[in-house]
Amino acid sequence: MDIALYLLPVTLGDTPIELVLPSYNKEVILQIRHFIVEDVRSARRFLKKVDREIDIDALTFYPLNKHTSPEDISGYLQPLMDGHSMGVISEAGCPAVADPGADVVAIAQRRNLKVVPLVGPSSIILSVMGSGFNGQSFAFHGYLPIEPGERAKKLKTLEQRVYAEHQTQLFIETPYRNNKMVEDILHNCRPQTKLCIAANITCEGEYIKTKSVGDWKGKVPDLSKIPCIFLLYK
Repeated sequence: MDIALYLLPVTLGDTPIELVLPSYNKEVILQIRHFIVEDVRSARRFLKKVDREIDIDALTFYPLNKHTSPEDISGYLQPLMDGHSMGVISEAGCPAVADPGADVVAIAQRRNLKVVPLVGPSSIILSVMGSGFNGQSFAFHGYLPIEPGERAKKLKTLEQRVYAEHQTQLFIETPYRNNKMVEDILHNCRPQTKLCIAANITCEGEYIKTKSVGDWKGKVPDLSKIPCIFLLYK
């Protein structure tokens, strides 16, 4: 195994690891002692899921979130520079994709350190695959504005891009506000615009359904507290 910064995907929910992660990932993880993680508790839980015998107390965790200072992030890579492989773990899915892990990867690249992304589930890619929308041109926007006027404006802008650029538009919402998000989409987008709702991807109760905005009206399931990704296309 090369000395490198390994980007370690995790499950998107309580899915058994063997269903979504290659066995090679476990081999890599068991050789790493230094982990840069979005959340220490969930990272420790994930590593125990990978191998119940893993000695968590022998590992070092470096928290990486929106509160971490650039100076701290810069220092996190010292073990790698000293010749020890490191792992990056997000709270869910693939690290460094819509995730603070990107900051540490950027520093590793600038320092000419080897970066190795491993295979695992990405809700962005899986939802594009399951939607039937354009997979050659798509854009992920993360969270849309909360303020109603700004959100309506953003939805209309994204819809315009669908028609002008033939580009699939993806975004997410805090799970407890999913129902309001769908309500806003149905209110602001054209009846013929297609909306795909992808919920609980790779987990029990997975739901990926594409309909026109007009057809969704009155037929939206309760999405409260469920991880969802929303896609618009024509």
